[in-house]
Amino acid sequence: MTAPVNTGPGTERVRETAPAGAATRRPVTGSVHSWDLSTGVDGPGARFVTFLAGCPLACLYCHNPDTWQLRNGRRTAADEIVAEAAKYTAFIRAAGGGATLSGGEPLLQPVFAGELLHRFKHELGLHTALDTSGFLGARASDALLADTDLVLLDIKSWDPALYRKVTGGRGETGPTVDFARRLALLGNEVRVRFVLVPGLTDEPDNIEGVAAFTASLGNVSRVDVLPFHKLGAAKWEAVGRTFPLAGTPAPAPGQVAAAREIFAAHGLYAV
Repeated sequence: MTAPVNTGPGTERVRETAPAGAATRRPVTGSVHSWDLSTGVDGPGARFVTFLAGCPLACLYCHNPDTWQLRNGRRTAADEIVAEAAKYTAFIRAAGGGATLSGGEPLLQPVFAGELLHRFKHELGLHTALDTSGFLGARASDALLADTDLVLLDIKSWDPALYRKVTGGRGETGPTVDFARRLALLGNEVRVRFVLVPGLTDEPDNIEGVAAFTASLGNVSRVDVLPFHKLGAAKWEAVGRTFPLAGTPAPAPGQVAAAREIFAAHGLYAV
């Protein structure tokens, strides 16, 4: 696995002047932690997944805390990542897959993310997906979203206080809600992801809030109820942090089924 770059996070929304909307491409670099091939986790089929470095949040259940800082990545040209993905295009197409940007938070580097999505889609002819919390959704240009076939949107909580707790005191509900509504207006396909953590996100009223909002959008093709796990605990130790949910158990199968039933009751396809 390999990775790219380091660019400043920026503060305003990137518009059509970003590379994803330009007629002529230009060299772009970004901070990427790594890349990998996956199946059935990061979008449909086999995926070439690029993990961009840097994230504004510090989620208590994060399994990639080693991607939080831009410095955790390596400065790399978009050309290098596209050339790497090109080696696997025949396999990816045969497996009904595509290319996914994950992280970290890809929208911390919107110009670089837009460049990769555009080139994955138009040069390599791959289905594209963006894995994001939506917290920095205002930084995504309409052009970037036009090059995104699927958004994997992580809605962490409906209750504002709980959302802030889940994100390590760094997040707010509003930006994700605004981004989700914008995606609905643009007609982007969305898969909502909701991590079920016993004693944290599993209150029925909280799940009900996420479900009702998700159902109101009209562009959500699927909801993934993701059971909390501790597979990333060792990474917390490796970066010198204490895993805050070390004493939290994984949800029982019945708890996961109950959460899925709440989403299904709103007419959503939940798995």
